[in-house]
Amino acid sequence: MSELTRQVDLNFTEEEARTRADAILELGGERFHGFGQAKRAPQDPNVPLVGEELAAARALSDLAHKLLDAAAERIDHFPQTSGAPDTPR
Repeated sequence: MSELTRQVDLNFTEEEARTRADAILELGGERFHGFGQAKRAPQDPNVPLVGEELAAARALSDLAHKLLDAAAERIDHFPQTSGAPDTPR
């Protein structure tokens, strides 16, 4: 069994009541970028960690969807073998 490790970089930008997160992963020679943001309501306490958690979760979710799309596109370009039924995704 082999083990492969990849690192996702999370970068945060905060402006007033908004927190933006960018999740970046380099994989197979490609760079994938997920984006997420959170906005604090005026009545909410100023707790930056909560905004970071929400923005990070949304950025990672966006990144996951982009990875799934890339994998699906790559699978669609696989050569079809004769007699093999199409497999729904």
